[in-house]
Amino acid sequence: MRAKDALGRYGEQLAADALVNAGLVLLDRNWRCELGEIDLVLREGHDLVVCEVKTRSGVAYGTPLEAVNWPKVQRLYRLGYRWLDEHDQHAAGVRVDVVAVLVPRGGPVSLQHLRSVA
Repeated sequence: MRAKDALGRYGEQLAADALVNAGLVLLDRNWRCELGEIDLVLREGHDLVVCEVKTRSGVAYGTPLEAVNWPKVQRLYRLGYRWLDEHDQHAAGVRVDVVAVLVPRGGPVSLQHLRSVA
């Protein structure tokens, strides 16, 4: 596994653990269709939460949050509704969250959770 892939998987695991510890229910991971991929699919109350996880080891190429642009957010909403259709699930709404994970060499890991990105 490439170092970048390993870092991404590590960040996704940290994000999943943090969200579950915050009370969300993890339904799916790395779900794919021809429209794209959802890193984490969760439920909070009656809402489906589509979560994009961005992990970086530094900010030389921008922060993890800067990697999530408006077209990506729009695609995540479409993917969330597609996930509901394909899993015969119902939700009051679909919410897109972003978890930014920074894993600097020799420093503490930081995790930032942005809810309802729109």
